[in-house]
Amino acid sequence: MPSDSARRPGIALTDKQRIAWLRLIRSDNVGPSTFRDLINHFGSAEAALQALPELSRRGGASRSIRIASVDDAERELERARRFGARLVGIGEPDYPPALRQIDGAPPLLAIKGDASVAAAPSVGIVGSRNASISGAKFAAMLARDCGRAGYTITSGLARGIDTAAHRASLETGTIAVLAGGLDQPYPPENLPLLDEITGGRGLSVSEMPFGWEPRARDFPRRNRLIAGISLGVVVVEAAERSGSLITARLAGDFGRLVFAVPGSPLDPRCQGTNGLLKQGATVTTSASDVIEALAPLSQLDLLEDRVIDEPGGERSPDLMLPPDDSDRQRIASALGPTPVEIDDIIRHTALPAATVYLVLLELDLAGRLHRHVGGLVSLSMID
Repeated sequence: MPSDSARRPGIALTDKQRIAWLRLIRSDNVGPSTFRDLINHFGSAEAALQALPELSRRGGASRSIRIASVDDAERELERARRFGARLVGIGEPDYPPALRQIDGAPPLLAIKGDASVAAAPSVGIVGSRNASISGAKFAAMLARDCGRAGYTITSGLARGIDTAAHRASLETGTIAVLAGGLDQPYPPENLPLLDEITGGRGLSVSEMPFGWEPRARDFPRRNRLIAGISLGVVVVEAAERSGSLITARLAGDFGRLVFAVPGSPLDPRCQGTNGLLKQGATVTTSASDVIEALAPLSQLDLLEDRVIDEPGGERSPDLMLPPDDSDRQRIASALGPTPVEIDDIIRHTALPAATVYLVLLELDLAGRLHRHVGGLVSLSMID
């Protein structure tokens, strides 16, 4: 189904910019937050790519940083095209609007399917892979009723609750967020469901490269996207230690609403959801609980938010000058294994903000900095 992106505002990347953006995000030690800082400092992805070797050297890298080549980027774009997918930038019309608002939003997303469903407000529905019959039926009821109320249903294509939510929202609109590349769906038995999603009123999305097989550590990254795309997340069934609780925690961190379906205290699959209720999640016994709570949020203009843009023009010479060694040492000494806010580093060192941000970029690209949710940073444990 064609996208209606022409009717939605956004900033389209040129082909040259898309290749440069893809090269930058696929280079070593460049995550979404680092990508944003590099663009803000250097003005464009092309300029940032040229600066990467020197920045990582000044940060104390033990080896040369790997930079994705033009050929690498062109091959990935061609692989996406052959698969029927494409890569959209964070400022482009088909990028999910609510996702733009979170810290560390992916600068590029691979998408396949009907991109118009991403423009509607979304409800995330997640839960146990080993779902009970009643849990799966309730998830389907929620998805169906929220879909009829105008919400796109977002979930992770997993067995159990995710599968029930996707199936119930095939006609109204659903987004499947993958932990691996779009061509590496998991679990394999849900491939027919994914084909139904992308072949109808649905969309699959991933921030990972094509060919990337999902690993255990990739699923929390996927959960972050589910929480970011959605205005609220409903947890139907979840054990005490489960990925669904990670999604709920991230939703809370992003300022989203968290809903939980109460269950039997004797059922291990409900211990996590009952725990969320004790922590203040909204009790959910029908779709109206979700729809009524989200109604004020769904009216907000999610397009008026921060995006990554390349302003062009020359950077100020003062911004381009490297920090001296004494400033670099002062900032590194202020850091430790405990996460701290960047504003606290600026106050503690009494150095200009531009200097602090540049040194943090150097440490980051050298693999010596760890970024945390909420914009906190710490020295990597290996440092």
